[in-house]
Amino acid sequence: MAVARLRHAAAALGRTVRDRLAAARRTPPLHVLIEQAARIGYGARGFVYLSAGALTLLAALDRIGDAVGTGGAAGWLAEQPFGRVWLVALGLGLWAFVGWRVLQAVFDADHAGRDLKGWATRAGQAASGLFYGLLAAGVFEYLDEAGGATSQAADQAESIAENQEKAAMVLDLPFGDLLLMSAGLVVLGVGIGNIVRAFRDDFDAALACPDGLRRPASILARIGYGARGFAYLPLGVFVVLAGLHTRSGEVTNTAAALETLESQPGGSWILGLTAVGLMAFGAFAFVEARWRRIRPPRDLKLG
Repeated sequence: MAVARLRHAAAALGRTVRDRLAAARRTPPLHVLIEQAARIGYGARGFVYLSAGALTLLAALDRIGDAVGTGGAAGWLAEQPFGRVWLVALGLGLWAFVGWRVLQAVFDADHAGRDLKGWATRAGQAASGLFYGLLAAGVFEYLDEAGGATSQAADQAESIAENQEKAAMVLDLPFGDLLLMSAGLVVLGVGIGNIVRAFRDDFDAALACPDGLRRPASILARIGYGARGFAYLPLGVFVVLAGLHTRSGEVTNTAAALETLESQPGGSWILGLTAVGLMAFGAFAFVEARWRRIRPPRDLKLG
């Protein structure tokens, strides 16, 4: 009921604005603006993963120091010419994607339904929105550092320290060890869920693209989701162990977890393949930005 009232209130507000302001009458309907914002959001997600995958591949080939996660892509962007401009554009794009995730999760924009599978899909979209919200907030934090002298290693050390501080706060709570273990299991669940999606989902069903592009796009998606899921697994293991051993110092971030993976026998090959998969995920996000079927709730249209 609350969601329905929110929809009607938004629609009424839109009609009032369009009736009273001439400029608003020339503005595209809200559902068109939402679609455009969602496509920008998918493009921003594509840039993050394509960049993170490329930098991780360079690390696997020993061309740069360390692997990076999704946050590391923003750090790399901050060091480029016009870094502040690019960071603002990326941050706004990610916030646009967060807004689209909210519409998917709350207003069922993808028509996932209200059965168990539908609610599970929408819960995943909500969790995804939270993740990209944190990532977008982190991108804007780099604005204070753009053009500064901070190094990639310093940024990563700061990221790990922040994660360990948060883990210590959780451990100080009643049953904190169980809470931290649960958080690690959630991360593992997200990773496993992505891997399962790589094998089970029909990715081209959501694309309105030329027939010749459907199969290559589906292959990109399967490789990308599988690699992204695999990248979550080491991080989830570290968080579970931190809760099990009651030591916040065992918590790390995605980049450091991938570095640990690289140190294992054959780790450079595994890291390189994971990097290529992350690049495939980014490339598929660009395909979605262009050809995904975006279906905003019609109740939110202006007028």
